[in-house]
Amino acid sequence: MRFTPLSLALALSLGFALPTAAADAPAAAPAGAPAGAPAGTPAPQAQVAAPTKLSSVEGITEYRLANGLRVLLAPDASKPTTTVNITYLVGSRHENYGETGMAHLLEHLVFKGTPSLPGKSIVENFAKRGMRYNGTTWYDRTNYYETFAASEDNLDWALKMEADRMVNSFIARSDLESEFSVVRNEMESGENNPTRILMQQMAASAYQWHNYGKSTIGARTDVENVKIENLQAFYRNYYQPDNATLTVTGKFDEAKTLAKIAQHFGGIAKPARKLQDTYTLDPQQDGARELTITRVGDTQIVAALYHMAPGAHPDAAAMGLLAQIMGDTPTGRLHKALVEKKKAAGVWAYPFSLKEPGYTLFVADLNKTQSRDEARKAILAELENVAKQPITEAELKRAKTALLNGYEKAMSDPVAFGVALSEEIAKGDWRLFFLQRDQIEAATVADVQRVAENYLRESNRTLGQFVPTDKPQRAAIPGAPDVQKLVEGYKGKAAMAEGESFDPSPANIESRTTRLALANGMQVALLPKKTRGNTVNGSITLRMGDEKSLFGQSTNAELAGAMLQRGAGKLSRQELADKLEELKAKLSISASATQVRVGFETRRDKLPELLTVIRDVLRSPTFPAAEFESLRTESITGLEEQMRQPDAVAQKAVEKHGNNYPKGDVRASMSFDEAIASYKTAKLADAKAFYSRFYGAQNGQLALVGDFDKAEAEAQLKQLFGDWKAKAAYQRVEMPFVVTKPAALTLETPDKANAAYIASLPLKLADTSPDLQPLQLATRVLGGGALKNRLMDRLRQKEGISYGAGSWLSVPSLDDDASLGMYAIYAPQNLDKLKNGVAEEIAKLVKEGVTEQELSDAKSGLLQEATIGRTQDARLAGALASQLYLKRTMAFTADAEAKLKATTLEQVNAAIKRYVDPEKLVQAWAGDFANAAKKAAEAKKAEDQKKTASAQ
Repeated sequence: MRFTPLSLALALSLGFALPTAAADAPAAAPAGAPAGAPAGTPAPQAQVAAPTKLSSVEGITEYRLANGLRVLLAPDASKPTTTVNITYLVGSRHENYGETGMAHLLEHLVFKGTPSLPGKSIVENFAKRGMRYNGTTWYDRTNYYETFAASEDNLDWALKMEADRMVNSFIARSDLESEFSVVRNEMESGENNPTRILMQQMAASAYQWHNYGKSTIGARTDVENVKIENLQAFYRNYYQPDNATLTVTGKFDEAKTLAKIAQHFGGIAKPARKLQDTYTLDPQQDGARELTITRVGDTQIVAALYHMAPGAHPDAAAMGLLAQIMGDTPTGRLHKALVEKKKAAGVWAYPFSLKEPGYTLFVADLNKTQSRDEARKAILAELENVAKQPITEAELKRAKTALLNGYEKAMSDPVAFGVALSEEIAKGDWRLFFLQRDQIEAATVADVQRVAENYLRESNRTLGQFVPTDKPQRAAIPGAPDVQKLVEGYKGKAAMAEGESFDPSPANIESRTTRLALANGMQVALLPKKTRGNTVNGSITLRMGDEKSLFGQSTNAELAGAMLQRGAGKLSRQELADKLEELKAKLSISASATQVRVGFETRRDKLPELLTVIRDVLRSPTFPAAEFESLRTESITGLEEQMRQPDAVAQKAVEKHGNNYPKGDVRASMSFDEAIASYKTAKLADAKAFYSRFYGAQNGQLALVGDFDKAEAEAQLKQLFGDWKAKAAYQRVEMPFVVTKPAALTLETPDKANAAYIASLPLKLADTSPDLQPLQLATRVLGGGALKNRLMDRLRQKEGISYGAGSWLSVPSLDDDASLGMYAIYAPQNLDKLKNGVAEEIAKLVKEGVTEQELSDAKSGLLQEATIGRTQDARLAGALASQLYLKRTMAFTADAEAKLKATTLEQVNAAIKRYVDPEKLVQAWAGDFANAAKKAAEAKKAEDQKKTASAQ
C-alpha cells in the first residue's frame, strides 16, 4: 500500500472534573457570573479583547485570544463547505495509572449535551444540518470537527456549540453508565482485527513506562471502573481555551468569522491552573523483543517495530522517507523481497510521528501456506542490513515524490487539511506541517542512510518475543527540540492558488456541463471549472457482455480488471506507479463481471499525459505472469481472512439467501469456499482471453470535472478512445425483483469478541417510483444520520449495547430489485437484547410512523448531504457518467430533490405500512455465541453457589 505521512490514525476521545460538585452537575459557573447562570457562563465583560494576529504561512493565519485560545483561519471559497476543527492538547499520553481510556470515554460524553444544548440536541442539530462530524483521540491530542454546507447560520451554530461544550458539558454519571457498554462494544470490535491487536501488543512490549505503549481505547478494567469525579476533573483541567487550537477552513468570511470566534470563545476565562508537562520517558531499549499472539484466523502477520525520534525532530522526516522506501507497494524493498518472491501476500509500513519519541512499524501479511520463519528472515534482512545495501538516489527521489504529492493533495482539500493540522498541533505547532514538508524536500541520501543505520537495529526492535543478546546495541533517541525555535520566523512557500466559488446546484451544474459522443458511441460529459490546486477528477465506466457470453466468467473478469495496473504499454507495475506519482495523480480501477470503473485525479497541466497513461492501462495491459500469481495470492489471502469475520460472514449469508441463479451466472453469489477455489484454478490465459473479447469503449461513459481545457480534452478523448470497440456485443444483464423467503440465520464465528447483525428486506421498487422519496426519508429516520436515528437511539444511547448501527436503502435505476438493509455490531452476550431492540423499533416504525420533527430533520439532512456530495468533484464525475448511461441530466436530480422537499408526513407513513413488513426480513447474526452462552452458564452457576453458601 502507498504510505502517506498525512494519514490520520483512527482515534478515540477526551476529559476533566469537579471534586466538590454533585456527580451529575456540569462545570461550576466562574466567579463573577450572574447568579443562577448556567455552568461555564462567562462573567460579564465590558468588551472582549480583539484577537491578536501572530503569524501567517501559505494562506493560513494564526490569531490568539486573551484567554490563550489559538485560532487558525484558512479561507478557501472554491467549495461551498466549511470545516470547524478544535484540537485539545490532551490524549492517552496524559492519562494516569488506572485511568487508561479516560480521554476516549470522555469523547463519547462530550456529545451528551450542555445546559443550553441538553439531551440529544447536539447530534440532532448535526443531523438536521446535514453535517459530517466526528471526534477522535490519539496519543497527544483530541479533536472534534464538523463539515457543513457553508452558511453564516451553520458556522455560527458550530462555533457557539464548540465554545459551549468546551466548558459546559455535563459529564454526568447517568450518561457514563449508558456509555460503558458502548465503549466495551467498540473495544470488542477492535479485538476482531488481527493487525490491530498485534500492533497494540507490540507497542505494549516496546514501551515499558511511557503511555505510548497503551492503546488509546484503554484497559477494560479501567474503563469499567472509572469514577465520574475523575472524569469531571480531567475534563476541567484540559478542556480550556489555553489548551486548545480552533481551526476553520473552507468557505467563510474571515473578518466575520474572527468576530464570531471572539464573541463565542472570548468570554471564557483563562483558567488559573497550570498544566503539568509529562516527563516519563522509556530508557533506551537494550535488546530485541519478540512476542506471539495465538487467535483464530487465517491470515498470518510478521511485523517489526523500531523506536524513533519525536515528530518535530528532523529525523522524523527522514524516517518517513525510509518507511516509503521500505514499505511501498509495488516499489518498496519489502515488496520486492517478500511479495514478489511469494514469501508474503502484502507489505506496508507506517511511522507513528508523535510529540515524544514514537515508533515505525513494518508489516508483512502472509497466507496460510507461506512460512512465517522465511518472512521473518526476509523482512529483518531488508530492514537491518541497510549498511550493506545503501539507500540509492533513485529510491529517495521516488519516495520524495510520493510524500510531497501527499502534502499537495491534502492542501487541495480544505476538510482533510484542517483535520491534518491537528497532528502537527499535537507535536507542538501547526507550522510543523510545512516545516516537515520542507525537510522531506531537502533530505539527502546521507540523511536517510544515517537514520536507517541508527534506528533499524536489532537492539531497537520489537518483533514478537524477547531474545537476549550478549552485545546489546542501543539506538540514540533524541529529545524533542524547541519547536518555537524551529518555527520562529518561518515563512513557508507561496499559498496555493484558490479555485472559483462554485455553485453546486443541479441547475448550475447542468448549465456548465457539455455532453457528446465519440465516433464509436462512447458517451462523454465535460464540466470545466477552476479548482483549488488546479485539480481535475475523472470517471470512466466500461460495460461489457451479456447474460450468455458472461456465463462462468466472473473470476476472470475480476482478475482481468485487477491486472490492468500491474503493467501496461512499455511500463512495468513499478514504472506505472512512479509515473502516477510524477503526474501527481491518483488512479483506481474496480471490476465486476459486467463492468469496469475507473476513477482518477490529477492537475490541469498533467491531465493530457495522465489520459495517455490511462489509455495504455485500459487498451494495452501486459498481464505479467509474476503479477498474476501475486494477485491470486493476495485475493485468496483476503478471502480466507473474511471467512472468520462476523460482519463478512453475516453479509455473505444474507447475500446468498434467496439467490437462486445457477452457478456460473454473473448474478449468482459465490460462497467463500467457492470463490477461493475459483481463484486457485484461475489461469492467466483465461483472464487475457476475457480482456481480449470483452474490453472496448463503445458502450462506455466518461466524465471530467475540474480544471481543464474543454476543447483540448475533447480532441484528446476522441483520439484515445474513439476507435476502441469490444468484440463481444453488450446487453445489460437484468436483475428483476424476486420474491425471497424470510430467514433468521445464526452463524458461529469462534474466538471473535464482537458480533455482527445484517438484515435485508426485499422491495419491488425502482428509482422512478413515487414511493422512493418517502422510503428514503423513512430509512433516514430509522437508521441514517450517523448518531441520530432510531436504531442508534435505542441500541447505543438507551441500551448501550452497540457502537454502530444503522440502515440503508438500495434502489436500482433500471430494475426493481431494491432492498432496505440494517446492520449493527454488538457483543455476543447481548444477542437477545439486540434482537429485541431491533424488532421493537421496526414494529414501532410500522405502527406509529415518523413524526413531523423527524421528517423535517430527515429532509434537511438528506438535502444538505446531497449538496455537499456535489461539491466533491470525484463523486460529481461519477454521477455525470452514470447519468449518461441512464439518459438523464441534472434535471432528474433537481426533480428528485423537489419531490423530497414536497413529501408529506402522510406519504411517508403510508409508504412504511405498504413496504415495511418485519415478517419478510432476511436476518443474520454472526458471532461467538456458543462461548458467550458457556460464560453465562458458568457465571450463573457461580452466582447460584454463592447464594447457596450465603443461605447456609
